[in-house]
Amino acid sequence: MTIDLASIEMDPPLRAQVLVEALPYIRNFRGKRIVIKLGGSAMIQESLKKNFAEDIALLTFIGVKPIIVHGGGPQIGELLKKLGIESRFVKGLRVTDEETMDVVEMVLVAKVNKDVVSMINNLGGNAVGLSGRDGRLIKAKKAQPARLADKDEDLGLVGEVERINPELIAALESHGFVPVIAPVGAGPQEKPYNINADTAAGALSAALGAEKFVLLTDVPGVLDLEKNLISSLSEDEAEEFIRNGVASGGMIPKIRCCLSALRGGVPKAHIIDGRVPHALLLELLTDQGIGTEIVRDNPPGM
Repeated sequence: MTIDLASIEMDPPLRAQVLVEALPYIRNFRGKRIVIKLGGSAMIQESLKKNFAEDIALLTFIGVKPIIVHGGGPQIGELLKKLGIESRFVKGLRVTDEETMDVVEMVLVAKVNKDVVSMINNLGGNAVGLSGRDGRLIKAKKAQPARLADKDEDLGLVGEVERINPELIAALESHGFVPVIAPVGAGPQEKPYNINADTAAGALSAALGAEKFVLLTDVPGVLDLEKNLISSLSEDEAEEFIRNGVASGGMIPKIRCCLSALRGGVPKAHIIDGRVPHALLLELLTDQGIGTEIVRDNPPGM
């Protein structure tokens, strides 16, 4: 049954139906890990931040194991501007020198991370914040230079995920904590590296054997050429969308990030609109969902 969500408030029986519809999903996801990349309006707009925290608290109470990786690009850019430090990007990646890295770590670890943890705990959750450097959770290596025009551009302290240490996450989960992770990795000699949050979240979902990988964005999902939402794609279909130009701009790296998670063993990846109140619950616990799911072509047992 497909529920008209707009009618729920006016129709008490539909409220009960929502709970009934959620039951099989609650049963399936209980005890499973779901890695969520938090970004966009859902981590800036106060009402949406509250909705997200409520969603995480509820998922925890029903036995799901959420793991959150957050971004913070706008906040980093704002502080750099106040400090008179120029922001420069190459192919969407922030060129990160030593001075910029100090600001990145300050904003992501000391500010954004603690804000996310506090808002979840304030609503009854049990979150704990950490960066990828803690316990060598994310072992990083220097990203390859980006090809720009006729030269290679050194990105500085921009990192790629080399290895994930799942033991730290398991230890936190065993004590009932929700990990909230800032995407700063530990490089050689423990040097900090700035890692794209989408990439870090995708790598974590694969390494941790997550049931799902969810990207919260500021777009409805993957759209076709007529700008209609595509509710479900296979790996091959998603690749074709990139090749034929249906997916373009910032959607391409998001799809590729999802495909990387799927190839690492995650059964499903989701791109959803974090501007929709309680987007996470609507995508995970209803038949209709609200975004785009990308599904492995050859899941286990096939």
